[in-house]
Amino acid sequence: MKSAQPSYLPKLDDVRHAAKVIAEIAEETPLTESIRLSKQYGCQIRLKREDLQRVRSYKIRGAFNKISALSNEDRAKGVICASAGNHAQGVAFACFHLKIQGTIYMPSVTPKQKVEQTKLFGGEWVEIVLEGDTFDDASLAASKYGARTGKIFVHPFDDPKIIEGQATVGLELISQSKAPIDYLFVCIGGGGLASGLISVFSELSPNTKIIGVEPKGAPSMKASIEAGEIIALEDIDKFIDGAAVKKVGRLTYPICNWYLNDMITVDEGMVCQTILDLYNRDAIVVEPAGALSIAALDQYKDKIRGKNVVCIIGGSNNDITRTAEIKERALLYGKLKHYFIIRFPQRPGALKEFVVDILGPTDDITHFEYSKKSSRENAPAVVGIELKDPKDLKPLIERMKTNNFYGDYINDKPDLFEYLV
Repeated sequence: MKSAQPSYLPKLDDVRHAAKVIAEIAEETPLTESIRLSKQYGCQIRLKREDLQRVRSYKIRGAFNKISALSNEDRAKGVICASAGNHAQGVAFACFHLKIQGTIYMPSVTPKQKVEQTKLFGGEWVEIVLEGDTFDDASLAASKYGARTGKIFVHPFDDPKIIEGQATVGLELISQSKAPIDYLFVCIGGGGLASGLISVFSELSPNTKIIGVEPKGAPSMKASIEAGEIIALEDIDKFIDGAAVKKVGRLTYPICNWYLNDMITVDEGMVCQTILDLYNRDAIVVEPAGALSIAALDQYKDKIRGKNVVCIIGGSNNDITRTAEIKERALLYGKLKHYFIIRFPQRPGALKEFVVDILGPTDDITHFEYSKKSSRENAPAVVGIELKDPKDLKPLIERMKTNNFYGDYINDKPDLFEYLV
């Protein structure tokens, strides 16, 4: 539902000024063709590699532009921000570079890698506080602390200077692209990057279709656009931490609502498969939010054929300890990983029979846990099985039932799944 035309949209001159400000510290990141994706979708797909920034995300652009614009009086007060990781690193780098004291609130679930990198970039100029389970929790705590102390709050997306800084990505895209861009896919968390891109493309490339992409488990912008007003989500999936926001910005929402050509969501499992494909096939390391724009291509495969397409890779701050979870989510999404409650018949050799006769020749047990510590031989077990082909699931279940091994299938029972696996 389209609301009224936004009252605020960054001016091109302000974006150009921001580009001069951040030239001091930000890289002009490459726009590279993906041969694999171009062949897969029958079009020209290029990747804007913001993961190659020195803090490994585009967030440095807005953070540095905002903090550089502070008066000497405000700089003396110090700054405060809340972030799931990438904005924190941009603020930390700016604090160190400009010699300004900063306090950074991050959710307690922030990947360790992002916390450590923030400490690295900020050094003695920043203090890190872990607070709450989501960005919104950390943001509330930071706002209260800023109100008490007088420190200047540096919002990750809902601030004109932040949006103008992120908009410089668009200036680079226009100058780097030799042909008009037909489709531009951009990840949306709070909407700062998308709003900045819109401000540039609405002036310099108005025919470009800009597609916003959110995680399926945190569709705050999509829900707001559909409602015609800003909606605060009660619960979100925090896995794609760089885009898991309960509430979008009062500045960014009207811009995205009015100008975006489409607002779509992508399943977290699809994002995980995209991360694995980029790493294994292209040697590109991305974080979940950084993969969102590419993961969205499948939904547009018919529309983008023969077109000039750009996907923005927003960041690469991924933690290697998350690899197992990323693989697990990808397998579950691809219907290749399945969990069962297995009730072994009370007969000699039942476990051997299950392995030899029930499992298919390419099936693999990846998880096995008895439900009881004592009397295990009489207890059901939670068994995870990885398949080579989703079509193998139905005959597997039939063999289990025929031979009295089947207890329950728990992939589609989220409460039971989270409790047992």
